[in-house]
Formats: sequence, C-alpha cells, structure tokens
Amino acid sequence: MTLRIAAMTPEELDRHLWDIADLRIRVFAAFPYLYDGDREYEARYLATYRDSPGAIVVGAWDGDRLVGASTGTPMEEHSDDFAAAFAGPALPITDIFYCAESVLLPEYRGQGAGHRFFDLREEHARRLGRHWSAFCSVIRPPDHPDRPADYRPLDEFWRSRGYSPLEGAIATFSWRDHGDAEETDKQLQFWIRRLSDETPEEAP
Repeated sequence: MTLRIAAMTPEELDRHLWDIADLRIRVFAAFPYLYDGDREYEARYLATYRDSPGAIVVGAWDGDRLVGASTGTPMEEHSDDFAAAFAGPALPITDIFYCAESVLLPEYRGQGAGHRFFDLREEHARRLGRHWSAFCSVIRPPDHPDRPADYRPLDEFWRSRGYSPLEGAIATFSWRDHGDAEETDKQLQFWIRRLSDETPEEAP
C-alpha cells in the first residue's frame, strides 16, 4: 500500500474539513448514491464528528494530499435518524458503533484502504466498549437507469469483514439526486457484525 491511513485528531479534521466535504461530494455523486451534494451542509455534518468525543475520522493520504476519509460514531448520536430502523430489532443502539461513510478517489482503490478504514473504526469501537458495528447501504433497484453496466456492489467485501444485513433494520433518508429538482426519500439497509466474543446476545 502506498497510502498513509490514520485516524485524524480534531485539529487535523478542522484543517481538512472542506477537503473531506469535497471528497464526499465527488465520490457520492456516483452510483448508487447519485448525491447532488452541498459543501455547506457537508461542512456542518463533518463538524459534528470533530466535536464528538466518541467519533472517529480516518484519513487516507498520498503524500500531503488527502485522497480518502472514513467516519464513525456511537450509534446513539444518530438516534433521531435511526430510531425507526431499530424499533424492530431487539438490539440497544447504545451497544452499537456506527461506521458511517467511507470515500476514496477511484484511482486509489484496490490498495487495501477499505479494509484499513474498517480496521481502525472497529478498533475504536472496541475501545469504547461497543459489542456491535453497523453501517447502512443505499438500496437501488437492479434496473435503475443510472446503474453502470460494470457496477459491482460491495456485498462480497462487506461479508468478508463479517457483516450481514440486519433483518428489518431499514432507514429512510432524503437527498437530491443529480438531475432532480427536489430531495426524495431513499431506503438504506443496515449491515451489522459482532465485535467481541463477549457480546451478550446475538443479533436478531
């Protein structure tokens, strides 16, 4: 691997806040997100990670250039967003660490950054005493008109990390797709894995 990948300090995140915002907008513009991003919103969102003592932001650098980033936070910090998704599964959100998003420029993929992003966030989650790690993936129909012919979902990679879909845990978020005039609701499927053999219960 030629990249340097490490957790950021709050001061580093503050310095790179706009760089990460631009990375997120660029990467999430592609399928399956198709996100028509806004820098001001992204900067406000990322500031919540800077200001949270339980959050982590991992950066990927090529020399001095930031080319990727990955975020994570205690799940209860997103309780308003995820309350409905976790109303069914009998799993307390205070026992879960949320691996929020990962972005990496296309030319740097295939060097193991995805695994390292998960490694560092899961290690952080264990230090916080969390027993479960989760993330959510956007659900798009197989025949979506903007789905590239060579698109490969990341399910195989996620399963190799020990994650599997959590039945009944579906979140709903709204954002504006490229080419749309307004935001529309999107459904996202939660994936989850156990972090410790001492976890007191299995996921439903």
